[in-house]
Order: sequence, then C-alpha cells, then structure tokens
Amino acid sequence: MKKFVVTGAGQGIGFELVKRLLAQGSFVIWNDVDEQVFNQAKTQLNSVGLHHFIGIVADASSDGFRTELLEVIKSSPGELAGVICNAGITTFGDFWSYSQESMDQILRVNIKGTFFLTQLIARYLKENQLSGSIVIMSSVTGHQAHPDLAAYGMTKAALNQLVKNLVIDLSPYQIRINAVSPGATITERTLQNTEYQSDWAAITPLGKAAEVSDIASTCLFFLSEESKHITGQTLVVDGGWTSISPPPRH
Repeated sequence: MKKFVVTGAGQGIGFELVKRLLAQGSFVIWNDVDEQVFNQAKTQLNSVGLHHFIGIVADASSDGFRTELLEVIKSSPGELAGVICNAGITTFGDFWSYSQESMDQILRVNIKGTFFLTQLIARYLKENQLSGSIVIMSSVTGHQAHPDLAAYGMTKAALNQLVKNLVIDLSPYQIRINAVSPGATITERTLQNTEYQSDWAAITPLGKAAEVSDIASTCLFFLSEESKHITGQTLVVDGGWTSISPPPRH
C-alpha cells in the first residue's frame, strides 16, 4: 500500500485530494488547522466508507506538526510515496499599507512551512531508500501580477524557484518535485464571494473557473508513474487566464 501526506486538507482542493487518494487504495495522512473543519471532513470520509487515514489537527507550518507527522509516518501502514504541500494562506493588501505582521505570517506558512515539510519528507525518503514524488501547491499569482496580492504572489513565485532548485538535491535519490499553479478555483472559501464564479467566467478563456477536481487530477498525475520522468516543473491550471491576465471586477 502506498502512503501519501496532504496538508491543508479539511476542505477545498486538499480534501478532494484526500478523497481521491483514499479511493485509489492509498493510506493518507492529512491535516487541517481548523478543528471544526477537520471534524466535518473526518465525518464525511467515514460516512462514505473511507477509513484508511490518520488526520492531525495542527498548523502545518509548526515544528510540533512536523514532529508528530514524522512519528505517524513511521508508525502507520504503507510505504511513503509522496506528499502534496497544499497548506497555505492568502493575505490581501495593497503594497503601500501592507503590514509587517501579515508579512511574517505569510512567510511562515507559505515559505517556511512548505520548505521544512519538503525537507522532512525528502529526508525520510532518502534515509529509507525510497523513491517518491513531492508536489507543491503554487498559484498563477506566482507567474502574473494581480492586484493586492504582491506578498502572496511573491511567496508563490519563491516556491516555483524552490521546485527548480531542489531538482539538484533530490534527483540523485529518485525523488521528483513539481508544482501546480491553480488559477481561479471554486471552493468553499472562494464561493463566499457571490460574484466569484461570474467574474472569473467572464475573464477566463475557457469560460469558467476550475473545479477542485481539475487541480486534484493534475496533482495526482505528478504523484503517479505516468509522470516518472518529469521533475522541476510548474504546471499552470487556469483555463488560459495567464495568457491574458485581466483582473476580476470584484
């Protein structure tokens, strides 16, 4: 049995990934920082007969989470085959008034959290002589400018470069690393904006925002043997938006 780690997985893209991996027969270790969201997700998985998982309520960027995760990896069934570093936060704010507090938070979660989770998984794979696949969740804002997302886009662009750099370190151990850059995607969070779907349908060449299944399918491709000779790449999944890049109205 293969085993995968998915962070930030209580809802949205992460939760879709957990469901898809479990349905494929994998064992999944996943987390969410919000206990209520975590419990709802756990109940939903159990209700449809998906039980081969261990969930952790914790901040994925914390030292405590990584310590607990390593112990769960060692003690749970299956052979570790990969991770999807999905946990991240978005902080909106114009450049002129963006606060140091917000910057500290987004760097801690998006950069530090992702870097050291990747390090932990890669070390485990290397020490146990396992090949594997690491997938990092980026964003189209790491490729194109977007209003009020200078800090967020900066962190995602940094992750794209991290993926390129780590090819040097990971390839000798048959560990692959790639990133997925979603564009507008329909999730519980984005639907809180009532104009979200119509705004993005109007400015996306394919005429609609992505569904979580679109992003999950791309991540699963990178985890699979079908991509066994692909590493160091970032794949944009945005319905063509980065080709034209107009901002949404709202």
